Amino acid sequence: MQVSLFITCLSDQMFPEVGESIVRILHDYGCEVDFPEGQTCCGQMAFNSGYQDEAREVAKTLIRAFEQSEYVVSPSGSCNGMIHHYYPHLFADDPVWKAKAEALIDKTYEFSQFLVQVLKVTDLGAQFPHKVTYHPSCHASRLLGIKEEPMQLLSSVKGVELVDLPAKEDCCGFGGTFSIKMPDMSEAMVCEKVANICSTGAEVLVGSDMGCLMSIGGRLNKEGQPIRVMHLAQLLEEGRKAK
Repeated sequence: MQVSLFITCLSDQMFPEVGESIVRILHDYGCEVDFPEGQTCCGQMAFNSGYQDEAREVAKTLIRAFEQSEYVVSPSGSCNGMIHHYYPHLFADDPVWKAKAEALIDKTYEFSQFLVQVLKVTDLGAQFPHKVTYHPSCHASRLLGIKEEPMQLLSSVKGVELVDLPAKEDCCGFGGTFSIKMPDMSEAMVCEKVANICSTGAEVLVGSDMGCLMSIGGRLNKEGQPIRVMHLAQLLEEGRKAK
């Protein structure tokens, strides 16, 4: 099975280790992974800011980059949500590019979604003897309906103590440009999220979107909270090494 890694801007520039964890796990399950170097941003930032023409051109670049890929896998529910839900809107009046966008949609998956739905893997044989809580990011859970897959993977990890996050469906306040345009509201939201995380007594916070984890991790650090923040792929890979 040939898989192309769509790394996303944030992971590429700030958290490349997340992409490395995904590649190593996919290799272990027999996937041949490549990295199309023509990939850029999915266009979400421009789209959310009202620059639809610019977002359309960026989206075309991404579509071209993965045109020959069999599967496309990404660490981000947010960027996948942009592709699945807004590319059809961007190209609604262009039949040629709409067809190309739909072809990309059909083969693009968020990491946990790909493991569970395509590879049919829920137990990676990982061990992680820590108290863990999971933050379900808005785009992954609401736009893509990815709710059970991360929990299936986490529940199969030996030794993990999973604790439910109060008000888990609430946004962390990052929201990309939202946190820049409305910083006071964004800060209030992440403070509430951090308070709920701390109330669980968890040692580790896990999520599937580095935007959310970056924002929450920054607040945890500012408050001096010793809670480790990890992408799901990092926890699974570390747990596999420990077995």
